[in-house]
Amino acid sequence: MIEFRHISKSFAGTAAVQDINLSVGEGELFGLIGPDGAGKSTLFRMLVTLLLPDEGEIAFNGRNVVDDYTYVRSHVGYMPGTFALYQDLSVEENLHFFATLFGTSIQDNYHLIEGIYKQLEPFKKRRAGALSGGMKQKLALSCALIHKPLVLVLDEPTTGVDAVSRKEFWEMLQKLREDGLTILVSTAYMDEATLCDRVALIQKGRILRVDTPQGIVARFGKPLYRLSGAGVQRFLPLLRALPQVHSAQPFGDSVHITLGDEEQMDEVVQQLRKAGYKDGLQPVTPGIEDCFIDLMLEANA
Repeated sequence: MIEFRHISKSFAGTAAVQDINLSVGEGELFGLIGPDGAGKSTLFRMLVTLLLPDEGEIAFNGRNVVDDYTYVRSHVGYMPGTFALYQDLSVEENLHFFATLFGTSIQDNYHLIEGIYKQLEPFKKRRAGALSGGMKQKLALSCALIHKPLVLVLDEPTTGVDAVSRKEFWEMLQKLREDGLTILVSTAYMDEATLCDRVALIQKGRILRVDTPQGIVARFGKPLYRLSGAGVQRFLPLLRALPQVHSAQPFGDSVHITLGDEEQMDEVVQQLRKAGYKDGLQPVTPGIEDCFIDLMLEANA
């Protein structure tokens, strides 16, 4: 459905994305996962024809997005990272405007948004600017869907939204994917990666790895341990100085460390106890964030 082929883009001499090769299949929920400044928005803006690539080409349903930009704009639903609807228009007026813009009506395509819009109907006369974050999110998604797009492109849709609204939003995406819609979503929340069919981990404009979330975790390949307890982060300088420790990273109120091999654990524990740490190291199963940090360190080595 979508192909990024050797895509590069720079701004004022600074590379935003570098030699990106990526494919997204029809009906797939694909996640682009990375921190702020990784190049996610730049890649999406080139896909939806708001930016031109410096190098490479992007294919959308077999068509070049530069040559056939009108086709792309007619068949993509785009939800940018910031709320971009008309704040002075009501919920109903915004939805009517976007339907009319694409030559359709709310009545013609109401079935596409019914499950989402029912939650908005009690507020349909309210100005969009007066909605809560979660409701703004639902309105923006409804406006992106009202013209029956082939592909839905969502740029960090859950940033700044409360945990309950985030959960509801991903449940809506799962339902849309089950209905056959192709979805690209970017996020800086590593836990959301597990909700995608496949993900691409991106950092500093380069793809670190593309796989299923389970496949990425399965390839971690290093012993991973957790230090827990009050004030454990004070041991980070010590851990990072030990030759046996591959990496040591804060994780909430704990610390995750990776070792070269499991036989080195006893020596690390001895050093920690000399420094005043009384507990042991607990083995933990790696998550996407552990994998991302490991790949990032490898890329920067």
